[in-house]
Amino acid sequence: MKAVRIHAHGGPDQMRFEDVELAPPAPDEVRVRHTAIALNFSDVNVRRGGFYQPEPMPMPIILGNEAAGVVVEAGAQAGAWKPGDRVAYVGMRGPFYRNSGAYAQERNVPADRLVPVPDDIADTVACGLLLKGATAASIIERIFPPRAGQTILIHAATSGVGAILTGWAAHLGATVIGTVGSAAKAKAAQANGAAHTILYREVDFVSEVRRLVPAGVDAVYDGVGKDTFVRSFDCVAPFGMLVNYGNASGHVPPIDMIDLAIKGSLSICRPAVSYYLNDPVRLRGTAERLFDLVRRGVLRIDVAATYPLAEAALAHTRAEAGEHAGAVVFLP
Repeated sequence: MKAVRIHAHGGPDQMRFEDVELAPPAPDEVRVRHTAIALNFSDVNVRRGGFYQPEPMPMPIILGNEAAGVVVEAGAQAGAWKPGDRVAYVGMRGPFYRNSGAYAQERNVPADRLVPVPDDIADTVACGLLLKGATAASIIERIFPPRAGQTILIHAATSGVGAILTGWAAHLGATVIGTVGSAAKAKAAQANGAAHTILYREVDFVSEVRRLVPAGVDAVYDGVGKDTFVRSFDCVAPFGMLVNYGNASGHVPPIDMIDLAIKGSLSICRPAVSYYLNDPVRLRGTAERLFDLVRRGVLRIDVAATYPLAEAALAHTRAEAGEHAGAVVFLP
């Protein structure tokens, strides 16, 4: 089969589309023929190296942690899965960014990691929803549930997670302010429920937030990291919450806790999506809720672009440049 591998950390030029041997599935595994593979920014971080890995990872690495597909073979201890079943998964056992391998035409997946995909959910939607949706669920269901009368600032409001957060928060009644990189992305964010958009490349987002909401927002959902998180302290009302769930611009620098008091008794949180991903029962329950939100039109999973798997390096290059508005999916 074909797969995208790296033999060393670095830029997109390190990615190779090459032949790989796939062993038969273990007794507790299912072989999945991929029909759609998600690009997540965690894939970019793994490719770059030095982000998640406390120690060097053995090379070569097949990138990717999330995909949808069809069962082609099930091991003797793989439960009720059978050939032809539509499935999706995100992560293996352990941290989701390790044991990668989704950038491939087929993959052996532990049976307990699979989620059934309903007939009315497209493969591209399923594979673009699990990780991003679970990340959003950790924020909206557990950390800071938005409600009517509140204002939420969402950075990168048309990113994969940002778009889900925007639509979900607006559905729950919150007023959403979204930062975006272009006029086209501003229109997309507004169509998804954002009441206000800020072109952060053209105006200072802190000043513009304060113009829109002089008292400050109730919460910030931030997947950008280094370039936005600390500056967002000046956007938040007293006793507000800031949630950092991603690091597209790099790690958030160390924070002095006294600054939270000085800025108005603020709270900060860094969610771990492993709460959902490490428990198969919890993951399947979360997937069912997310699929239902899509079915009811609460969440719109806009696939910004699809690429042949052979063009994964091009997709990474464009993702790092911030060219996509929504999910990016590879078609094997």
